[in-house]
Amino acid sequence: MVRVLVTRPEPGASRTARRLEAQRFHPILLPLTETTALPFDQAAVLQAVAVAVTSANAVRHAPKELVAALAALPCHAVGKRTAEACRAAGFLSVAEGPGDAEALADAIGRELAGNEIVYLCGRVRFPVFEERLAAAGVQVHAIETYDTVRLGHTDEEIAARLSNKPVDAALLYSAEAAAALSALVRRAALRGLFKEAVFLALSARVANALDGIDREKVRIASQADEDALLALLSLPP
Repeated sequence: MVRVLVTRPEPGASRTARRLEAQRFHPILLPLTETTALPFDQAAVLQAVAVAVTSANAVRHAPKELVAALAALPCHAVGKRTAEACRAAGFLSVAEGPGDAEALADAIGRELAGNEIVYLCGRVRFPVFEERLAAAGVQVHAIETYDTVRLGHTDEEIAARLSNKPVDAALLYSAEAAAALSALVRRAALRGLFKEAVFLALSARVANALDGIDREKVRIASQADEDALLALLSLPP
């Protein structure tokens, strides 16, 4: 059975594991990051005409009072999973985007040029979404609701989690996790556990964060969603 390392944090890690088991893969959970809630400034919401969300974690960690203050505004979610999280959090009007943050920024820029929006986001993020909106004349108030923290694992902990057996593939959902896994692969005690692995990245940005990994062992999802990422497992070597 193909052994697949799942590096994303909970609750997504367990959800991915169930999908892998249903497809007859053997998931191994090793979250390399965790998300923690941050305090927020509610003053930023006062003049906003819409909300943008590019990560489900941003609404999962948003305080209830912040969601309540924004719930009646049109909410632009980057894709299906994020849209579902926004609806579950209490947003009343959620538009599901194309699954790509840059394409979402272009769509919002065409619709809301000259206006102000609130962007629920993490402290660790790529700047391109905000840069594109600014270039389109949209004023963005970024409210950081969560931080992404890299977890520390000893060689012994990782070897035990992997049952001292090599993995066949590793799923990478974020650049932070890709960088963290690169550091683990470089450890002498762990190198053999990843010798034959392929590294499956959610996007080119995630793949670019892999440092010291043979590019021939890296595959990139055709689009930035989990369906496309898991489809890579069925490709021939």
